[in-house]
Amino acid sequence: MVDRKLRLAGLAGASGVAGSYAVAGYTRQFVVAPIDAAVVRATPGPVVAWAITNVGTEAHLLHVALATAIAIGTLGGVGVGGYLVSRRLTGRRQFAGGVLAGALVWGLTTALTAAPLLALGSAVPVGLVTALEAVVAPAPESDGTDSERRAALSSIGTLLFVGVAGGLGWASLRDSERSADGPDEEAQSFDVSALRSQAESRELDFTSEDLPGLVSPIGEFYNVDIAEFDPDLPPADWTLSFSGEVDRELTVSFEEIQERPTEHRFVTLRCVGESLNGEKLDTAIWTGTPLKPLLDEVDPDGACGCAMLRAEDDYFVQFPVDALEDGFLAWGMNGRPLPDAHGHPVRVLVPGHWGETNVKWLSEIELLREPADGYWEKRGWHGTGPVNTVAKLWDVTHLEDGRVEVGGHAYAGTRGIERVEVSTDGGASWETATVSERLPGDDVWRQWRHVYRPDGAHEVVVRAIDGDGTVQPRDRSEAFPSGATGWVSREITP
Repeated sequence: MVDRKLRLAGLAGASGVAGSYAVAGYTRQFVVAPIDAAVVRATPGPVVAWAITNVGTEAHLLHVALATAIAIGTLGGVGVGGYLVSRRLTGRRQFAGGVLAGALVWGLTTALTAAPLLALGSAVPVGLVTALEAVVAPAPESDGTDSERRAALSSIGTLLFVGVAGGLGWASLRDSERSADGPDEEAQSFDVSALRSQAESRELDFTSEDLPGLVSPIGEFYNVDIAEFDPDLPPADWTLSFSGEVDRELTVSFEEIQERPTEHRFVTLRCVGESLNGEKLDTAIWTGTPLKPLLDEVDPDGACGCAMLRAEDDYFVQFPVDALEDGFLAWGMNGRPLPDAHGHPVRVLVPGHWGETNVKWLSEIELLREPADGYWEKRGWHGTGPVNTVAKLWDVTHLEDGRVEVGGHAYAGTRGIERVEVSTDGGASWETATVSERLPGDDVWRQWRHVYRPDGAHEVVVRAIDGDGTVQPRDRSEAFPSGATGWVSREITP
């Protein structure tokens, strides 16, 4: 009896999750999404730091898997509870158990997702599974000879539904991924062709085809969020409010933002949690408007001169107001509307700061009376300090004439890159690499390239010198708590 209850709970829960996936897709209305958000919020800071630095972005699979297991167990438990109560009250061959189970699951899913219509995606399959169990389960007086056949029938029917629903959900996910870069019909919404041509003309001529250019394609631009499920916020519903220690509060709509002076800017973003030679470093052409005129309108007068930026996904970051005055409200990326995964419809870009502080889905700027910790500061990371200087060694190519070509990108935030130096003897001596011509803007990377003739096995080391003349620090540190530092090196054999 216990085994049958557990089987029913598992199949009902899996059906409920699959059904929700089928109708809601991989969105915040998927029943797993709010559970996943709760799991992320409840995870201790040291665990988060370990996952970021040791597992990387694939760590999201762990918390999504846990959230999915919790969802299956919860929906299954509610479904079985409704089934058992109804069976006791009405008899084993009635469908009342399925109705009650479905109703309870619908109420729970609605409470979690705030989407009553889509909640039927969970409720209906759980109701069907429990109703089917009421029909095929043996009577209490049965000798059990037909129980396995009936259990198999129930399992086959349920698994068939899970397969169909899962297929629909997977199709929904693929469709959402195909549209992640923005609607095709809006592909040319912003004319950035001149800037694209400018970037292409300044790119170095690498032998290798593996190195990225100076503008990263949207689909290849790194993406890190606090949770797995992004907000779905239509531009018509978006507003940005300025509150707190201001002379007057202000709320602006997406239409009003777009009516302001528009600029196109090259801006580079780097993830604070990446490894020293990691690849979470990209550049795009962003379309938007400066933030300073809006700050001037509200006249912030808080004693601490700081603000908390809040997002639709419950993320929040504290910034000095002085830093925000150089900020940029972006609604376009590489000539297209800002993709959902990158903060559609509007995000903020603050030059020279780590990517995690450039808030996506921006909804509020609260001017503070006194400093307060942001999301990552509460978890042990070091706030909104400037990015660390780094030269990446991303490619090694052995040329046909016996020489070796090494190359990559270098970045130092608003300090800029003055030059890149390469050592082919483990740091004993240095040569200046060829670097790409600077792109317009204060917060952009540069490519570097160096070709040399090797003498046996050797160690290549690379370092950058920023615009202030400061050499990239040699001492290594891990990403936690303030970003990885050190020289990048690589052993090379002929």
